Amino acid sequence: MNTKKLTVGISACLLGDEVRFDGGHKRSAFCDDELSRHVEFVRFCPEVGIGLPIPRPTIRLEKHDNDVHAVIPKTGANVTQKLSDFADKIQLKAQQLSGYVLCAKSPSCGMERVKLYDPDTGHAQKEAMGIFAARLRELNPALPLEEYGRLNDPHLRENFILRVWVYGHWQALPKPLTKKALLDFHTRCKLLLLAHDQPAYRELGKRLGEAEKIDEAFAQQYIIDVMQALSEPASKRNHTNTLQHIQGYFKGQLSAQQKQELSEMILQYHDGILPIMAPLTLIRHYLREFPNDYLAQQWYIQPYPEDLKLRYGL
Repeated sequence: MNTKKLTVGISACLLGDEVRFDGGHKRSAFCDDELSRHVEFVRFCPEVGIGLPIPRPTIRLEKHDNDVHAVIPKTGANVTQKLSDFADKIQLKAQQLSGYVLCAKSPSCGMERVKLYDPDTGHAQKEAMGIFAARLRELNPALPLEEYGRLNDPHLRENFILRVWVYGHWQALPKPLTKKALLDFHTRCKLLLLAHDQPAYRELGKRLGEAEKIDEAFAQQYIIDVMQALSEPASKRNHTNTLQHIQGYFKGQLSAQQKQELSEMILQYHDGILPIMAPLTLIRHYLREFPNDYLAQQWYIQPYPEDLKLRYGL
């Protein structure tokens, strides 16, 4: 990937823009103070984008038969199609994004558990996705999406940033895509896939090995499946297996004492005594002392800028 910053979409209110229905904002300190050092944010507000004022009457999601509608109760206006069309309107920009941070609970941008009202009873259940967010995901199924509130969870935060950087590497591949470029990308992803989804690790490798040609449809399905495989944080057990797998590459170089030290550190991570950065730091030390081309190119070992410090608490 070149040194140009990745581009990430974001709900404008999360950067402090006073665009919410009440004229306020939902500023995310992590996005505005930390992540902004490494990415260029492109801000969007679907409500403002479709011409609604600030402040404005509230919008809510209502279930009519089997369909979800975005309705302004005060006026009765239905803005479902407008919010959906806004995702189409920005699609050219969305295709350049490496990720998108959404405002939680919003009838336009909420990614999950948005209140869905029964218009007859007024009762609501947290079971919907915002209209704009749903269309954005439909148009860009591989694009990493996350809600700002979930970014307070260190595992979800690390997982989202990891996916953003992997997707950024994908976007930087030369076009038209060659099988060699795809194989190089897949090779760099291998240990990430092993840690996150072992069935996908095996299936994707098999699919690439059997592929006679790489066309657009093959490439798009491949990256959708990669991003799906990485969509959940890796378990401690799978991380442990991956770290032990990496340890095997040093079996001919390490002394008995070094092997024991690394083994104990990996098990201490597994038991919750040490963070994952402890064995990873020792592995990086050994990789400098005993270079290995395959391990050196693995994004698992350092998937994103180190100063984000996302793995220090895992």
